[in-house]
Amino acid sequence: MRFTVQYPLAVPNCAAELRGGEPMRRFARAAEQAGFSALAFTDHPAPSEKWVRNGGHEAFDLTTALGFCAAATSSIALMPYAMILPLRNPLLAAKAIATLDSISEGRVILAAAVGYLRSEFAAVGADFTERNELFDEALIAMRGIWSGEDFRFEGRHFTALGQSALPLPPRRAEIPVWIAGNSARARQRAATVGEGWAALLIGEDKAATVRSAALPTLEELAVAIADLERRCEEAGRDPALVTIQLEAAQSAVLLGGGDLEEHRDFLGRAAGLGVSWFVLDVPATSPAEATEALERYGAEVIAAAGR
Repeated sequence: MRFTVQYPLAVPNCAAELRGGEPMRRFARAAEQAGFSALAFTDHPAPSEKWVRNGGHEAFDLTTALGFCAAATSSIALMPYAMILPLRNPLLAAKAIATLDSISEGRVILAAAVGYLRSEFAAVGADFTERNELFDEALIAMRGIWSGEDFRFEGRHFTALGQSALPLPPRRAEIPVWIAGNSARARQRAATVGEGWAALLIGEDKAATVRSAALPTLEELAVAIADLERRCEEAGRDPALVTIQLEAAQSAVLLGGGDLEEHRDFLGRAAGLGVSWFVLDVPATSPAEATEALERYGAEVIAAAGR
């Protein structure tokens, strides 16, 4: 099992100091030293005030924050989790990701999502009803312009007439893309065009909020993974090549005083289903508390998982 930690700006009651550069630098370094495999930032460039008041959260610009963390670290992967592709012109998104991959020497894992906030789409001038089509188009366009010069593409709302996006990222179109979301459509994308599937273990209420499919238990996750494997085989791909990352209520084990022995048991059961990455949230009432949580989890969970 490998572990992704989310920068705690999205945690309720996040300390104001965690918006600053020095606490972020210390957090990134502590995550790397504790054995986390990836550092993630979430994406909401223009959510509504109503959404924020009703349980939403703050969010940095993804690639700016991850670029800052790239300079503070040397090996931890940098994960937009998840970049909402339909909110952006795909060539501008491709340039941002390619730049991040270049300055980090190939450490980007792009987790990508369709998005669910209608008001956010309206705020940036994106068509909410076209979000699935825009997502699929974005993946094609981004990989196309990462591949080389003279990129040509007729998009829904843009036209590439022989564009260049130099410098190209170190891995060209091989930057791994993980598809975030619980829907059958997300699994189909993961099976056919993705290198990973980022699933959420959530019940009906949360699923309705984020416009995704409910996936409340590990038993139901097992059914979804079997479906993903079937789709891979139908596409002529080895299911073992598609990474599965999981975020669940257990991601907040350090926020709610959960039992780490039960947590380790949960991780073992998830791993038995084929989950190989797990997302963690840490408490954030102070920068010191956040880094101490990283150290504790590294010592009591990550080190144990390695053994």
